[in-house]
Amino acid sequence: MSLAIFEYDQDFQLESGKKLKNLQIAYHTFGKLNEDKSNVIWVCHALTANSDVFDWWPGLFGPHELFNDQEYFIICANVLGSHYGTTNPLSIDPSTNEPYYLDFPQFTIRDIVQAHQLLADNLEIYEINSLIGGSLGGQQVLEWAASKTIKIHNLIAIGTNAFFSPWGIAFNESQRLALTADPSFYDRQAEAGARGLKAARSIALLSYRTYNAYCATQVESDPEKTDQYKASSYQDYQGDKLVKRFNALSYWYLTKAMDSHHLGRNRGSVEEVLHQLQDINTLVIGIPSDVLFPPQEQEFIAKNIPNAEYYELHSFFGHDGFLIETKILTQVIGTFLEKHKNKTANQLNLIQ
Repeated sequence: MSLAIFEYDQDFQLESGKKLKNLQIAYHTFGKLNEDKSNVIWVCHALTANSDVFDWWPGLFGPHELFNDQEYFIICANVLGSHYGTTNPLSIDPSTNEPYYLDFPQFTIRDIVQAHQLLADNLEIYEINSLIGGSLGGQQVLEWAASKTIKIHNLIAIGTNAFFSPWGIAFNESQRLALTADPSFYDRQAEAGARGLKAARSIALLSYRTYNAYCATQVESDPEKTDQYKASSYQDYQGDKLVKRFNALSYWYLTKAMDSHHLGRNRGSVEEVLHQLQDINTLVIGIPSDVLFPPQEQEFIAKNIPNAEYYELHSFFGHDGFLIETKILTQVIGTFLEKHKNKTANQLNLIQ
């Protein structure tokens, strides 16, 4: 395992037309690239995760898991706007020699993927064996496939969509209202909006988990209790936990980026874009209990990508099931990859 920083020496033009100077991308790699560069697994992470996929997706990624560093060369890049090493609102603006704060330009999922492509080019990686991501990470893998800037053999999209829904945007806007209700959000300091971030996280949790999960894990044993409930303590704890490792400005910008996700923008209909992915072996995984990305969104993706496979992951945990149900994911994804292994090998031989 190693953490590295890629520094781009040209202006990075965003979809908006605005430019970033001195773009940096933090990324982790695990394992070694084989001679024909056919063992690349590229992971796109979700909203507040980072590039250390072995840390936040154990059970699926690790030395002895399906995606391991003995067999594969695994890459995960920290997304644009996130403060784990990639250029973000707390980075130094070269025009002022001070942090950007809210002067940071808004960016989209498409911009995040463009940054991934720059990193791939720098690493001289021109094809990806398997591209995988869930949630905002799933939005990235679909956008990257639609961009057609790199050869992808296997595409695995989990708990995600082809365009972000009004329901999802409403959830994100509610979180941003919590952020901006904290007067300190507008202060030009790294800790700005911490109380708002705690409240935003509490809102987000209600879209990540389910009614049944809360009733099982936060239920009270004392019927006489009239305050200090477990569910209240859980929301408070999870809010504090995020504040200790993340910042409100990155959270605001990344939720805006999630809102921007739309495969059809400037390309035609979403259905047409998905149909063009027919040459990629595609596995789409939906979670019936997912409130934020309901399964009809994944069914839509699988229906419109010719020959795509769809699997329903039944999980008690809702949207977070993709991070928790790793035993089932290992079986499903492992079977999918084994099925297409010979096909992928033949494709690589034709390329060579």
